[in-house]
Amino acid sequence: MKAKVKSPDFEYFTKLHKKGLKNQSRFLFDKNGLHANFGAGLKNRDMTQLYTFLNMNAFRLMTKTLLSLAVICLLWAVSPYQAWAQDDPQEDQTEQQADDDATDDTDAAQDDATASGGTSANGLSTDQAVIDEGKKLFDANCAQCHGINKRMVGPALANVTDRQSVPWLVNFIKYPQRVIDSGDPYAVKLYEEYKQYMPNQDALGDENILKILSYIEWAQENEGTAATASGGGGGGGSDASKADGPASGLLLGIIIGLIVLLLVIAVVMALLVSVLVGYLRKEEGLAAEDEVLLNEKIFDIKAMLTNKVVIGLVSFILLAVVGKETLSGLYSVGVQRGYAPEQPIKFSHKLHAGFYEIDCEYCHTGASRGKSAVIPSANICMNCHGEIRQGSPEIQKIYQAIENDTPIQWVRIHNLTDLSYFNHSQHVNVAGLECQTCHGEVQEMEVVQQVSLLTMGWCINCHREQKVAAKDNDYYDRLIQLHENASKEPLKVSDIGGLECGKCHY
Repeated sequence: MKAKVKSPDFEYFTKLHKKGLKNQSRFLFDKNGLHANFGAGLKNRDMTQLYTFLNMNAFRLMTKTLLSLAVICLLWAVSPYQAWAQDDPQEDQTEQQADDDATDDTDAAQDDATASGGTSANGLSTDQAVIDEGKKLFDANCAQCHGINKRMVGPALANVTDRQSVPWLVNFIKYPQRVIDSGDPYAVKLYEEYKQYMPNQDALGDENILKILSYIEWAQENEGTAATASGGGGGGGSDASKADGPASGLLLGIIIGLIVLLLVIAVVMALLVSVLVGYLRKEEGLAAEDEVLLNEKIFDIKAMLTNKVVIGLVSFILLAVVGKETLSGLYSVGVQRGYAPEQPIKFSHKLHAGFYEIDCEYCHTGASRGKSAVIPSANICMNCHGEIRQGSPEIQKIYQAIENDTPIQWVRIHNLTDLSYFNHSQHVNVAGLECQTCHGEVQEMEVVQQVSLLTMGWCINCHREQKVAAKDNDYYDRLIQLHENASKEPLKVSDIGGLECGKCHY
């Protein structure tokens, strides 16, 4: 077997170790420079060789570090928008299973609640079809101001049929101001607490109001499971909007960290060299070759800065950084992420969608009906503000727009190019996505801003990761069967033509 050749550095430090560095854990300094204990057992020749070693390896260290920085900068420059973070398929399947289980629990609760198909103790229907219709009416007409178990603009409605009789409730819902003005004690108490009139709902009619009350009576006991099921609809969509990849600041931070580490090591080596030089200059009887070596500038800063290799590496790093920033700037042309223009009326989504939990589709009525979500008209605002906060300066702007028959000049925030086709209803109704998937946590925004890139790559990435919402949709049964025969992965939008150019460009 061929003997292993040891490097000169290894042999040299083995020699030092045997001569007196075995128990030396650190350098100790005093007013005269290097502590005398360090030199114990070492000859001047050994100290000179240590000085040479530190000088030479300081230069090697700086050269290797610069080369590493150049490689990192190259990787940083050529991959500005790579999708580094990948979703865990097992995690996605677990989340989907949880959503399915929650939906099954809700269905079972609904079956148990409506098994009799008759009427409740208050004379309201327990038929599931009536309750479902009542929920639709409640969401469209009541949910903006009332919660079942939560106080909002108006009182919580749980157990409302126990507080007042059904005929009284029907009459109050149809003509609230009339009942209050009649001096009814309970109605007057409500007005004194909330300081506002509820708009008349006589257009609903007695039959629809009874359906709403049937839903309220059912929901006060089943709202928990219902909320779980409804909240799972958009769970898959959030996967696509997790992260567009790590910020390029990660690599920049690594580069800065390496530079700092390089400087620290260089300073430590410079200190060691300085101490060794001071120590050796005080010694007598140095050999002539050691005197020459001691006076040489082995680690010459000027020589290093004028070295062609160092100049080439520094130039490469500079060009890589400049190129990366230029490329990032080109990628961001037309991207308005973070755009939050000032609007003509200071409308707070945090107050309306967050605190009062007004459903997005109450104002943006086209989201589930067509291509555009539409900007709400002033008439929609007046559904509430005909009675609420009439004296507010911002509300007065709505009144002026109506009186002058001029539209409110809202500034559009989310804007796709004309060559791109996007249909809100397809994503809301068919895919079951929540508004927050693309628009961010709007319910927490005082001023709405664009949070997603809305670029072609961003949309394609979503189609690659988004699972098809095929539950209870017979249209996909055959597709799912064919897909399961060919793959164990969930059916994604990309598997059913979601990446075809003609889907978005026509």
